[in-house]
Amino acid sequence: MENLLLFDDPSIRGSLLPFTFTRPIAAIRIGILTIAEKWEKISGKEASYLTQDYLQAKYPRKEGATLAINGALIPSSEIIKEIQSLQKDQALYAGKTLLAFYIGETEKNLSAATQKEAVQVDLEPQLISKTWEIFQHNGKEIKRDFDLLTQGRKSQPISDPHTKVYAPENIFIEEGAVIRAAVLNAENGPIYIGKNTEIQEGSLIRGPFALCEGSTVNMGAKLRGDTTVGPHSKVGGEISNSVIFGYSNKGHEGFLGNSVIGEWCNLGADTNTSNLKNNYAPVKLWDYVRGGFSNTGLQFCGLMMGDHSKCGINTMFNTGTVVGVGANIFGDGFPRNFIPSFAWGGAAGFSTFQFPKFEQTAQAVMARRKVAWDNVEEEMLRKVFDLTKNYRIWEK
Repeated sequence: MENLLLFDDPSIRGSLLPFTFTRPIAAIRIGILTIAEKWEKISGKEASYLTQDYLQAKYPRKEGATLAINGALIPSSEIIKEIQSLQKDQALYAGKTLLAFYIGETEKNLSAATQKEAVQVDLEPQLISKTWEIFQHNGKEIKRDFDLLTQGRKSQPISDPHTKVYAPENIFIEEGAVIRAAVLNAENGPIYIGKNTEIQEGSLIRGPFALCEGSTVNMGAKLRGDTTVGPHSKVGGEISNSVIFGYSNKGHEGFLGNSVIGEWCNLGADTNTSNLKNNYAPVKLWDYVRGGFSNTGLQFCGLMMGDHSKCGINTMFNTGTVVGVGANIFGDGFPRNFIPSFAWGGAAGFSTFQFPKFEQTAQAVMARRKVAWDNVEEEMLRKVFDLTKNYRIWEK
C-alpha cells in the first residue's frame, strides 16, 4: 500500500461528536487499537490525517501523493483487496459513501475524488458512523485486533500461583504486565493484557477484554466482556461493554455500562450510569447533527463522555446521557441527558467552566501522566470552547 491518508467523512463526522471535537475519526479507539493503528499495522505504513483545520496541528497531514481512505472504515481482508485493486484514476464507493481514492499533494480536500471514475464495492463495508457503534462493535474488534497483534508471537507466562485462568490459549500478556490473584476467563473471547499494566488482587475479568499499555485494574474490579481500557488509565468497580479511549480514571466502585469515555476523563467514586430504561424502551441520544435527540434503536445505552470531562462522587447518569468536552458535573440528582461542553454544575443547573479555570485543571491532570499541556492542545481546546458556545444556553 502507498502512504496512507485517513480522511474525515463530512457526512459521518458530526454523528461522532463529542469525540470528534478533539480528534479525527480515525483516532477513535475501537477494539484494542484506534482505527488509524489498525490500518498502520495492516499496511506497515504510518498514517496521517485529513481533518478539520483546527485539528491538523495535532494530527498533521504528510505531504506527497497518497492513498486516501475513509477514516471511519474498519479494515477487513475483503475491503483491503478492493482498495489494492484501485487504479489512480478511480475512486472506491459503497453506495454514495466514498471509501478510498488516490489524492495528490496539492489537493486540500475531497473534491478530487469527484473527478475520478466511481467504482462500487459489492460487499458491505463496516463504517463507524454513530457514537454507540463504538461499544456495539467493540467485542468483535477486540477479537480481530487480538489476532492482528498476537499472530506468530508468544505470550508472557502468568507466574502468579493465585491467579486462576480459563481458556489460557485465548489470553495474551505483553512484557512488564503484573497480575496478582485475579480470575481471567477467556472462554467467551480473548483477553489482551498490554505492556507495563497491572491487574491487582481480586479482579474478575471476562473476555473479550483489552487492557492497553500502562493501565491499572484496581483491587476487586469486575470487568465484563466487550470492554476496552485504553492506555494509561485506571479502572475499578464494575464495567460492562464499554470503551475508555485512554488517560482516564474510573478507579472506584460504581457501574459503567454500554458507554464510551474519552481521554483525560475522571469518574468520581460511586458514579453510576444507567444503561437500561425502566420501561425497557429504546434509548434516545443527543444528536449533534439534528440538534435534538435521536432514537438509537438500542435497549442498552449508557454514557458518552467527551475528552477532559469530570464528575464528582456519587454522580448518577441517566440512560443515554451525552456529555461534551471539558465539562465538570457534580451535585445531587440526575443531571440532564445532554450536558454541553464546558458546563459546570449538575441537576441544580449549570454555569460555564471558563477557559482559564479549565486550562488550570487540564494542566494539572496531564502533568500527573507526564504529558505536557502545550500550545497545540491549548489552541485546539480554545477552538472547541468557541465552537460549542451555542449549546451553553444559559449564556444567552
